Amino acid sequence: MKWTLSQLQKYRSKDLLIDEMVQMDEIKKLDPSIRAVSPMSITGRVDIDSAKVTFHLKIEGHLILPCSRTLVDVNFPINVETTETFLIKGLNYETDEEVHQVKGDVIDLIPVIHEILLLEVPMQVFCEDSSEEGAPQSGHDWEVIQEQDKKEKIDPRLAGLAHFFDRNDPSSDS
Repeated sequence: MKWTLSQLQKYRSKDLLIDEMVQMDEIKKLDPSIRAVSPMSITGRVDIDSAKVTFHLKIEGHLILPCSRTLVDVNFPINVETTETFLIKGLNYETDEEVHQVKGDVIDLIPVIHEILLLEVPMQVFCEDSSEEGAPQSGHDWEVIQEQDKKEKIDPRLAGLAHFFDRNDPSSDS
């Protein structure tokens, strides 16, 4: 997904359409919470003029993320439409949108797509099927307990106090 400026200028009066499947495995290194990345379908068109190159893109695919409760894999769909503008000659172009400067003679969309995908990762994601048990339920000197079990269980350090009022105290007889 790289183009030189001279390649893009050939399409100045024509339509340049994009329809590619791109492997984005590199974002797993940038965000360790991403367990897997499907090939991303990138479609769109490119508008080219003398001052800027504008990409109108649609990115589709999915990420595999850990469930925030159980740590099982969750298939998180990605469906993003974005417009990315690259300024050609470092001109001061006034706009409300964020623009990218062209470095050298090449426009590379891969870092921009990485950034878009990383921004799509939610803070928390939950699995729909709660029957799967993903997180460990016990370990060395610990276990997950239910609230009901905790109420029924008596602390062994306080077990002797349970019979405190059952005794007849001879000093209280009058």
